[in-house]
Amino acid sequence: IGAAALTGVGLFAPILMLINAFAMLSGSGGAPRAAIFMGKKDNETAEKIMANCFSLILIFAIGLTILFSIFEPKLLILFGASDATLPYAVEYARIYIFGSIFVLIVLGMNLFITTQGFSKISMMTTLIGAVINVILDPIFIFVFDMGVRGAAIATVLSQAVGAIWVLRFLTGEKTILKLKLSNMKLNPKVFGPCLALGISSFVMISTESLLSISFTSSLARYGGDVAVGAMTIITSVNQLITMPLQGICQGGQPIISYNFGAGQPERVRKTLHLAIRTALICGISFFILTVLCCQDIVSLFIDRSYAAFDIAVNGLPYFGVGFIFFAVNMIGIGYYQSVERGQRATIITLLRGVVFMLMGFFALPPVLGIPGIWLAVPLAELLTTFYIFGIYLKDRFIVCRR
Repeated sequence: IGAAALTGVGLFAPILMLINAFAMLSGSGGAPRAAIFMGKKDNETAEKIMANCFSLILIFAIGLTILFSIFEPKLLILFGASDATLPYAVEYARIYIFGSIFVLIVLGMNLFITTQGFSKISMMTTLIGAVINVILDPIFIFVFDMGVRGAAIATVLSQAVGAIWVLRFLTGEKTILKLKLSNMKLNPKVFGPCLALGISSFVMISTESLLSISFTSSLARYGGDVAVGAMTIITSVNQLITMPLQGICQGGQPIISYNFGAGQPERVRKTLHLAIRTALICGISFFILTVLCCQDIVSLFIDRSYAAFDIAVNGLPYFGVGFIFFAVNMIGIGYYQSVERGQRATIITLLRGVVFMLMGFFALPPVLGIPGIWLAVPLAELLTTFYIFGIYLKDRFIVCRR
């Protein structure tokens, strides 16, 4: 359809991140606690935690669907939608929002599959959704000529299949922790600590939404719709690259939590060190990739003749630098969640997303223009890494004090 449609879909990103944030509030807080109780050989409590988290996800899904359905056009305008891009943004948002329950189930409950050690099943959840989406996108967009609406329908359907896959496994015979209706009655003593632990993930992703709004408003001010369209491309590339880094973190979390609950500090340290090394190698590799293949990567999303192409090419390497430090930061946040130090994790996320990045957004663009917006990201990641290493040295990786 053109750059306006691309920009319109990109303007939905803050709402998408908020939906993800509520999924992780429940899932990333409940999954480590379930693993800790599995380490203590108390699977009954772990099942209650999982079921309570599922109930929370259903409540979040209903609330968010109602909320965003009412305020969606006003929010999209607030995020920087113009007369040219708003129709596309609204078209995409209205369909996606009504399918948000499937997104919440996939993101929130898939973590409990990983927690039990079924990493292949967990990976299949992601692959199934991705493959179906890739297949359905061209069918709905081109064959049925549905454009942006087709892209939204394809995404919702793929997430619905992923949600069915997750629920079928968690209620089946192969799972260790079974999702039972009898455990779904909400108990503050069960879900309260999960929310306290998951708040750091919620803050991190919701601040990403705030940052996305800051990005689009700043880019609209300094570069107009074309710059916002370029940000849509960079955001897509950023998600493709940061997801594997987050995957390393999520893969290490249940191992750390299980051994923390089992009183095995040496295994906790080994897992932590391995996760840091692996994430650093991946982060550096992705940085090199974005520098050497920048134009080729951007051309996957938009034709080289569009003005947004050059802006995206100039901005992507800045994000590439941030990938190196982002890798360390995610492992640090995940580690403190895994050993029930939610306050530490929350402080890190607040410093990264609210203090350091917003500080960069307000200070750099007036001086440097659009490059200042790009530079704010790696600078914030670097400062966060310094802080994490500082508290690492202070804590001396002390765990299992119970």
